[in-house]
Amino acid sequence: MFDHAYQNYMDHAYPADELMPLTCRGRVRGLEPSRGDVDDALGKFSLTLIDTLDTLVVLNKTVEFEAAVRRVLKDVKLDNDIVVSVFETNIRVLGGLLGGHSMAIMLKKRGERMLWYQDELLHMAKELGHRLLPAFNTSSGLPYPRVNLKHGVGGPESRTGTETDTCTACAGTIILEFAALSRFTGDPVFEVHARRALDFLWEKRQRNSNLVGTTINIHSGEWVRRDSGVGAGIDSYYEYLLKAYVLLGDDLFLQRFNIHYASIMKYISQPPLLLDVHIHKPLLPARTWMDSLLAFFPGLQVLKGDIRPAIETHEMLYQVTKKHNFLPEAFTTDFRVHWAQHPLRPEFAESTYFLYKATGDPYYLEVGRTVLDNLNRYARVPCGFAAMKDVRTGSHEDRMDSFFLAEMFKYLFLLFADTEDLPFDVEDYIFTTEAHLLPLSLSVAPSSAATLGNGEVDDTNFDWTCPNTRLLFPDPAYPRNLRDPIRSAVDKSCPRPLPYRAVAAEDGMRFMQEMMELSSQQQKEQLPPRAIQIVSHPYFGRVVLTAGPAQFGTDLSKSSTGVRGFVTVAEPYSGCSELTNGDFVQGRIALLQRGQCMFAEKARHIQRAGAIGGIVIDDNEGSSSDTAPLFQMAGDGRSTDDVHVPILFLFHKEGNILLRALKEYREVEVLLSDKARDRGEPPPSADPLASVPPAAPRCYYDQTSDNVGEQSGTLAQLPARPITPPPACCTLFLSLSRSC
Repeated sequence: MFDHAYQNYMDHAYPADELMPLTCRGRVRGLEPSRGDVDDALGKFSLTLIDTLDTLVVLNKTVEFEAAVRRVLKDVKLDNDIVVSVFETNIRVLGGLLGGHSMAIMLKKRGERMLWYQDELLHMAKELGHRLLPAFNTSSGLPYPRVNLKHGVGGPESRTGTETDTCTACAGTIILEFAALSRFTGDPVFEVHARRALDFLWEKRQRNSNLVGTTINIHSGEWVRRDSGVGAGIDSYYEYLLKAYVLLGDDLFLQRFNIHYASIMKYISQPPLLLDVHIHKPLLPARTWMDSLLAFFPGLQVLKGDIRPAIETHEMLYQVTKKHNFLPEAFTTDFRVHWAQHPLRPEFAESTYFLYKATGDPYYLEVGRTVLDNLNRYARVPCGFAAMKDVRTGSHEDRMDSFFLAEMFKYLFLLFADTEDLPFDVEDYIFTTEAHLLPLSLSVAPSSAATLGNGEVDDTNFDWTCPNTRLLFPDPAYPRNLRDPIRSAVDKSCPRPLPYRAVAAEDGMRFMQEMMELSSQQQKEQLPPRAIQIVSHPYFGRVVLTAGPAQFGTDLSKSSTGVRGFVTVAEPYSGCSELTNGDFVQGRIALLQRGQCMFAEKARHIQRAGAIGGIVIDDNEGSSSDTAPLFQMAGDGRSTDDVHVPILFLFHKEGNILLRALKEYREVEVLLSDKARDRGEPPPSADPLASVPPAAPRCYYDQTSDNVGEQSGTLAQLPARPITPPPACCTLFLSLSRSC
């Protein structure tokens, strides 16, 4: 699985930052429609390759690792005139360089590989550290959220420095990488700045609840968002307090973590749930849903030694995963989908690994197998693995984030690996929040901190640290007894998806808004998205596109099988008059361009031509379901009861994926449905021609007589013809030759 993802990135995307697995090309910032803050991770520094370096070593790919390091040293530039996220660049790029350096010196010391290595990755890391330092030039010591790699912060050419707010995790997830950089290089400046930011956040905690908010003003220290949880916006702040103690040996970090943790367990933890509260009124819930980033927390609880709530929360997350195939970006307290995306996040796999390490319970191997199977069944596409646009429909997003290779495969491999499968002892390292490996030997490196913990450490909350699992689990049934009630509770919850509805802008999501063609038309109930699944060779159902529904025509949610057929472009493409290629459209799904007439009019024209469905493709170049609210097609102000074919809408980008497939493979079959069906390779014994439905007459080529003729029937029924380059018109022959 890793090879499939990594090789496709190297073949189709490198040196771009990320792979776009549906269009089989690299994502280059500025050349693709902006995705907002998500793009702040991209700095034109071959992000995925750097983020993957130490994963290559964990997976015993030391030859590939050495080649990858040489590529990074030769190709990557860190002085690009581009604004990037300080947080993402720190954990992914600086962490990736330091993890790669840790692996390189380990391999060199063994005399196995990297004998030529002279700390080149560390030199790059130090350069990047200096490029991030200007962000910390604030009165509080909290970093600006963004920095220009070339121009820093503040000047007009930097295009940054005007921000006032940052998230707690953004400012508090620096210490591991910066302290490691200081201790590797002997330059104290990085660790000093990271500690200063952590000190400020600690001072600004709410003193009664000992909780921190989600967003803080970097100049005044005032909390901008006062909701507090363990998920998005705060998560890795808590993680880094505990791990900074493990890596650096400073009791002060553990003391702070324990105080925070006691408050989390008092106010936020409602086993198996973890619900946000207000920091000033911690008994008052702040929301009724949970986000997927909190899935890391059971793993952190294992590191803390608090196993029971870790088992309970993890089991709840597992049951939600089984219900929806993946953990949705957010889900409600009754386990329904709140935000339907899943960008292949690794946090659940991370916690699964740590729980297995702590308990030795083979149950967690079964959990890992479920994760593996779902990735292969639903996310794997010909050019990599694609993020899920909507876990309810199974549709994809053209996205494979670098953390998928940096974390997901690392944790899954470690979950299943025996000791002899690993090239080194991972117990000698600590994982950063991006799963980069930093050696614990740094704890005895010269400390650059101006202030270390002093005085007595409050040990009243040390009860759970370093658990002895043989004492915790003398009864093999004990973990199961914790899990069973949670499994039952989730199973009994209603699996039906919530309808789309508008939510507050601060939730950060644009839910689908109804698009009306006529202002006079009465607003109708909004419908959930639909799926267009490419089921023919070489996709075999592995590519699923998010489609907008229509307020008329066949309701695909009431069809157990959906509508399956080959696609063809209508002529005229607008579909606004009687089709001139009606014979060819008959029995097929017509592709239409948006514009020039009403959607219902297009539907009537293709229906009269005998089409079994239609797909309208947006004419607004660059539009994408990644960045725009889902489109819902309305009628034309009069009765549409006469329209009985299903019509779906694709934005320009997703439509181009379909059009390119049609151009390359000529015969492209799709399934229109409310939710993607099973996907996978056809059985080896299957005749690839046998399942093709009857179609309109088309041409064939006879080599013996050099004639082109027409014949109706399925492809399998046509007489065998010698394979030879056909005349350009002979589309059938091209189809046959590809199958052969």
